[in-house]
Amino acid sequence: MAGELSRSEAFKRATTGALRAMAGQDEVQVAFQPGAAGLAGKRARLPAPTRALPPAEVARLRGIADALALRLRHHDDAIHAQRAPLARDAREVYDALEQARVESVGSAYMSGVADNLRHKLNEDAESDGLDRMTRREQLPVAQALALLARESMDPASVPDLARPIVALWRENLPAPAAQALADMAAARADQGDFAKMARRLLAAMDLAEAETEAETSDDEESGGDQGEQSLQQDQRGEGESQAEPDPSQLFAQAPETSAADASDAEADEEFDEESGQVSDEAPAGPQQRRKPPEGDPAGAYKAFTRQFDEEIDAEALCDSEELNRLRQLLDQQLQHLHGVVSKLANRLQRRLLAQQQRAWDFDMEEGLLDVGRLARVVVDPLLPLSFKRERDTEFRDTVVTLLIDNSGSMRGRPISVAAMCGDILARTLERCAVKVEILGFTTRAWKGGQSREQWVAAGKPRDPGRLNDLRHIIYKSADTPWRRARRNLGLMLREGLLKENIDGEALAWAYRRLLARPEHRRILMVISDGAPVDDSTLSVNQGNYLERHLRDVIRDIEARNLVELTAIGIGHDVTRYYRRAVTIVDAEELGGTMMKRLTELFDEDAADAWARAAALRAPLVA
Repeated sequence: MAGELSRSEAFKRATTGALRAMAGQDEVQVAFQPGAAGLAGKRARLPAPTRALPPAEVARLRGIADALALRLRHHDDAIHAQRAPLARDAREVYDALEQARVESVGSAYMSGVADNLRHKLNEDAESDGLDRMTRREQLPVAQALALLARESMDPASVPDLARPIVALWRENLPAPAAQALADMAAARADQGDFAKMARRLLAAMDLAEAETEAETSDDEESGGDQGEQSLQQDQRGEGESQAEPDPSQLFAQAPETSAADASDAEADEEFDEESGQVSDEAPAGPQQRRKPPEGDPAGAYKAFTRQFDEEIDAEALCDSEELNRLRQLLDQQLQHLHGVVSKLANRLQRRLLAQQQRAWDFDMEEGLLDVGRLARVVVDPLLPLSFKRERDTEFRDTVVTLLIDNSGSMRGRPISVAAMCGDILARTLERCAVKVEILGFTTRAWKGGQSREQWVAAGKPRDPGRLNDLRHIIYKSADTPWRRARRNLGLMLREGLLKENIDGEALAWAYRRLLARPEHRRILMVISDGAPVDDSTLSVNQGNYLERHLRDVIRDIEARNLVELTAIGIGHDVTRYYRRAVTIVDAEELGGTMMKRLTELFDEDAADAWARAAALRAPLVA
């Protein structure tokens, strides 16, 4: 065992040294931890290697480390931010193209790095099932365009498994998009020119608006100065404050955080006071600064059609073999949290038992002999024996629903943390005889799916309301034991599952399920990144359409006082939506944060205080 451990440690040291040398930055901090790889500023995170360290794992870890090192060496955050689009799906494509560029540049002059990256890409293609895809819609647009960009820059880098689906995408590319890919390959050595070509590709694919000539000239004038400032900051060790994570490999942060914040800041400027509509220049994201005018006929929330919505069990979305693989991946990330589960369960058991206060009636004619009063019988034998009887006390049975955001913005580290939260909650509360239901919400397609197609066929009527196909997933029902549902939780890690998030309707769905339960106490816990976004809906409705509905649903639930509502934010502050909320940034904070939150939830005094506060607020809401 000592030899295996020393081999693992030697591999870590060698990988850390190689990463720093390749990046050209000795101050880079490298951590090996369970979970997805990622980069934040000068901090690199790599998956923890196993003790056995088989050759395939070594090659994959080297490929991941090389990808991070090349991004540190060949990527400038200031230049990247100049042309970054605000829309989430466009930003994902833009970032994926940049990652493809830095890997292509590094592979051109380091053959060993090229081999490591090819091995990593091959494994990714196999795990994502690219060889089983027969329709271009099955491959996410960010992954598809990144593969096409790799093919244009270095054809040998595209995995053989991915070539059939890449060919389907290439055959259906518009001519301007194909030309943009060719121009990107020619400009790969210059990040500024490459970013300009990437924006042309996004415009050709209708993912972002085309840049105007004025914007392009302004960027060219300021690009050199910003690049020099960024380089000087890196030399002074101050680059961390402006670094942005790679969305394909998150480091404990949601990818569109900056875009969401930017859309919030611009909402005031983009709202047309006279028409009550958001102007065409407003980003298709959550905007919360202004309320719609009273009497606006489009103000009431609705869905254009519910024909294509689905409520589905998790096992119906994935075959058994893949469920087992995904569950094993989740178990690897949970290895270092087994002790936390026991501590949580023991503490919660004590809390719940403390609520079952035992009371006795004394001086009864029958029951259990009260030995504490035998002394008076000894003093006076004529006195009768004294008995006691335990008084029946009412203990409210409880059900907890965990509603998890399964949107694309949760991809990477956030969804891993959410899956671990669900697993720990289910095991812990089940040991405490508390029933747990775990639900997820997303959409069936990007950009509207069949709902949008029906709207287009109907002539695109105005104010259509929600314009996407909902997918509500049941990972574990309240009456299903954790052991029978444990495999389902790994489904959250499946690539391609996470799409858009329409929080308001998902929250109402979970609430209705809770009301149908027989338990006396009902708790609804939401895990989300806090931003309801569906580009298809927001492109034809007001910019705050989904957010306003979410706030209305939350206000209604809290006013009725039938369910205790709380929220956990993953890498994003959700307190602007939920009155009771807490934020988890990384899995390492999970143990202490979950223990505190669960203790508060099952604290009878805190629950009573919450109920009183909700009762006081109810008249104001009505």
